Amino acid sequence: MKIVIIHGQSHEGSTCMVARELAGKVGGEIREFFLPRDFDRPCLGCGTCFQTDLRSCPHFAALEPLAAAIREAELLILASPVYVYHATGAMMNFLDHLGTWWVIHRPLPEMSEKQAVAIATAAGGGMKSTVRDMADSLEMWGVRKVYRLGVGVQAIRPEEIPERILGNIHKQTDKLACRIRKNAGRRGYNGRAKKWFFLMRVAHLHFPPAEPDYGYWQKRGWHGKDRPWRAPTARG
Repeated sequence: MKIVIIHGQSHEGSTCMVARELAGKVGGEIREFFLPRDFDRPCLGCGTCFQTDLRSCPHFAALEPLAAAIREAELLILASPVYVYHATGAMMNFLDHLGTWWVIHRPLPEMSEKQAVAIATAAGGGMKSTVRDMADSLEMWGVRKVYRLGVGVQAIRPEEIPERILGNIHKQTDKLACRIRKNAGRRGYNGRAKKWFFLMRVAHLHFPPAEPDYGYWQKRGWHGKDRPWRAPTARG
């Protein structure tokens, strides 16, 4: 299985440890990127990607290696430690650059063939909200199956994690890796993305066309019977 891990920090701490443990148990070809080391461009809020194309983003050259790896992967892992009860600024900045991938804009059909995991750790709390920060994008990209894993490690460094908690981490990653392998090779949309797809389809058909989103959907037959989570029908 092709696995891509996007780390929301540049150091190799507890969150990195959990993400690597899970990826290793799933097995396959693993690629890792660390933020902000591998992508540090701040989103300018210029709207260029929404008005034209992601390739027109002023940061596209730096962004594309990470985006290409995501497109090619079968399993995506977004991993962030808890910073003030949310994902790191580096992680959120990266996700900000991929807003056009959301199902309400110009989703990538290949996302329907992927699984993903949002992972967060903290010495105290905030795992739920941090995991949600990343799962929001994964689900709205149309990833077929999105898992969430938050762990309170009660430590600052991996070597300080209590044995009891380490044992729990091992059990959770064992179970999750088994589920991921079992669900490999399928195609579909998660329920949240499918709901928004149909809402936007209605909007496209009943309101004045908003480009370039409307044309993107029309070209792929989504205003008709085709769907992003199904192989397209042949059209002459």
